[in-house]
Amino acid sequence: MDTISDGRTRAVWCSTIANIFAPTAAELTAGMDLTVRITPDGLKVDPTTASVDTGSLASTYDTEEVGRVKFDNELTLKRGTTGPEDLPYGTLVYGVHGFLVIRRAIAFATAWTAGQQVEVYPSVCGERMNKPPAANEVMKYTVPIKVHTAPATNALVA
Repeated sequence: MDTISDGRTRAVWCSTIANIFAPTAAELTAGMDLTVRITPDGLKVDPTTASVDTGSLASTYDTEEVGRVKFDNELTLKRGTTGPEDLPYGTLVYGVHGFLVIRRAIAFATAWTAGQQVEVYPSVCGERMNKPPAANEVMKYTVPIKVHTAPATNALVA
């Protein structure tokens, strides 16, 4: 049976995490929960893996090994009408460092619990881009999220 993603992803922004391989439930609970502000298609975490040519003068086939990994992360969020709803707009601004933490395949409302698998991306925010207004849509903006240190893509909540 397939896992349905609707309502089963959670994304938070934490200002501090002591150990990215084992963030604590308290650290994650203290983070700013972005989940309800991110649009349904607004969580973009795209890794790319570079290729390293391993061929030689004697090679008769092109051969490769995996090289560096780069993440092209981006969040598309909705503007809010109240201070708490619009907090991400004023927080995720150019140059702000923190940790983007993503939990998948567990109901959004489930509390952070030891043993849950999460992805932790040490990040810095790029310049926010306001989306053009459109009929029958909420106001939206996009924040590029640059990964500045190797992430922990298979971390476990401590």
